[in-house]
Amino acid sequence: MTDSKGKRNGGLGRREFLATGAAALGLGVTGFPAVLRAQPASVKVGLIHPVSGFIAFSGTQCRAGAEMAIADINAAGGIKSLGGAKLEAMLGDSQGKPEVGASEVSKMVEGGVHGIVAGYSSAISLATSQEAAKSMTPHIVDVGVSDQIVDRGLKNTFRFAPGYGTIAKFAVDNLAGINQMSDDKAKTAMIIHEESLFGTGTANLLQKKLPEIGIEVLDVIKHANPTRDFTNIVLQIKSKKPDLIIPANYYNEYVLLARTMRQQQVKAKGIYSVLGGAASNYKFVNEFPEAAQGIMDCNHWFNPKSEIALQRKAAAEAKGLVYTYEVFLAYNAVVALADGFERAGSTEHDAVNEALAASTLDMSYMPYGPTKMINGQNVGARPVNTQVLDGKIEVIFPQAFASAKPVFPMNS
Repeated sequence: MTDSKGKRNGGLGRREFLATGAAALGLGVTGFPAVLRAQPASVKVGLIHPVSGFIAFSGTQCRAGAEMAIADINAAGGIKSLGGAKLEAMLGDSQGKPEVGASEVSKMVEGGVHGIVAGYSSAISLATSQEAAKSMTPHIVDVGVSDQIVDRGLKNTFRFAPGYGTIAKFAVDNLAGINQMSDDKAKTAMIIHEESLFGTGTANLLQKKLPEIGIEVLDVIKHANPTRDFTNIVLQIKSKKPDLIIPANYYNEYVLLARTMRQQQVKAKGIYSVLGGAASNYKFVNEFPEAAQGIMDCNHWFNPKSEIALQRKAAAEAKGLVYTYEVFLAYNAVVALADGFERAGSTEHDAVNEALAASTLDMSYMPYGPTKMINGQNVGARPVNTQVLDGKIEVIFPQAFASAKPVFPMNS
């Protein structure tokens, strides 16, 4: 028997039979196997980092973190608003040179890239974002901290981590607090910095801000990249006897400076880095524990009380990676870009840029407040203060994320 719709009682009508039968056979409504239907096109993400040259360690760390994020996002279903489209990495090596980074952007744009994550150093990030702006290709800065990157009004450029201004203010305010807590206060400092935009910009800011908290800057010394011998610089430090030594260098030079200071038995109340290339790095801490002991740093760090952050750290370490800020900031940058694609429901540049500019991405796995983008900068992003204590990198400020109390003077 059939009802008025042609459906046999207790059974299936013709339309339902065709639909369920097709599903059972793996067929689409066209009658062709579902596996033969066109899959959503991949979303091309350009990763441009210095994986060769003098900052290759940091660039390689960035690339590894970004590729981890791509793998995790794809495993979780890809960009769902685009039918589950997978992210596809396009890899570029800036060689540590801004002009090469810009050239890599140009090649990727010609290759149909939908968004770019770059480029570790501030100088490279300035060049890659400027080149990407010519085509309005969405560009996420992973690490570069120069505020010039986001102060140029580029509508395609975004940074979810904090920049110079925020970091310098945080560093100086907390240094003032640490100093006030001590009976043996620091009154003088020397700044040792690398020659590029990162080191020079950091030194210029600190040179202005330290006198505001009663710390006289005795000298500011610039060094080349790379530098293979810090003996002369360390002898200058030793002769001037500053209470604080403030390095702003990339990884290799930071390690060599710290080791040379220890070999020359430099005495100071504190080594207080701002964006120190090694001070918040377990590679340095594990390989040279005596040189690292007691060093304070104001830098990017993850939320040590977040289960998500700890799971990502464990996953990175399971791959043999040292979980440095390069790894998790590049990971975060890919997550942010993917969120832009997801909310835009498109890979069209203007739509993605608009979505990124309105981002409210939950980044509580970092010690950040709510995400809010102003002129491409996430103003909710904050650094932390860390200190190396007994072979561990401990968070000492802010209190909400602290795992230890500061030890100052460092040899007390």
